[in-house]
Amino acid sequence: MAKKSSGDGLMSSAGLMRYYDADKKAIHVQPKTVVIFGIVSGISILLLSASFGLWP
Repeated sequence: MAKKSSGDGLMSSAGLMRYYDADKKAIHVQPKTVVIFGIVSGISILLLSASFGLWP
């Protein structure tokens, strides 16, 4: 019987990262943070445009 290899993957995928390898290095941001940042930046843009007289 042939011995099963316990390698790290196919040799044809040379240089490609696996999903879990890329996930370890990624920056993780919570969805609440993105929503709060969007709301705060939108309100600040409205306030700045109103203070410079650009409000319609």
